[in-house]
Amino acid sequence: MDEVIIVDKNDTQMGTMEKMEAHQKGVLHRAISVFLFNDKQELLLQKRASGKYHSANLWTNTCCSHPKPDEEASDAATRRLKEEMGIETPLTWCFKFHYETKLENELTENELDHVFVGHYNAQVQPNPDEVSDYRYVGTKELKSDIEAHPEAYTFWFKLIVDRVLDSYSRY
Repeated sequence: MDEVIIVDKNDTQMGTMEKMEAHQKGVLHRAISVFLFNDKQELLLQKRASGKYHSANLWTNTCCSHPKPDEEASDAATRRLKEEMGIETPLTWCFKFHYETKLENELTENELDHVFVGHYNAQVQPNPDEVSDYRYVGTKELKSDIEAHPEAYTFWFKLIVDRVLDSYSRY
């Protein structure tokens, strides 16, 4: 049973809850998102696997998940990056933000998401249970594709991609 960390609007831990129950009830919980860039300043995207419980087959940031109970967000980002993409690289905390949206299957994302950035050029070895495809994409191409095909990208990715791209140069 996967549990998520329930938080208040100030990111204070209030307890834990089974992951699906939290998404069914729309309870605010902690999440992580990772954005990796290569030497060409291209962003590494993943396409979520078809078996994901929501947002399947959509393009999104390099890695996204939830910390386990009693796990720091930074440790969760490092762990899930390895589990999803087969990547180990240093990460820098960038910012956190709250979002809430209704998803398919009567699920609700209500997350306080900690965003991390990093740099990576080596081999990617995605876990097929998590990721069906991946690609590096330049900023201009990405923005054009999101504008032309917004339905191909996850909700949270579209919310924060510009902020990450604008702030990445500082890290």
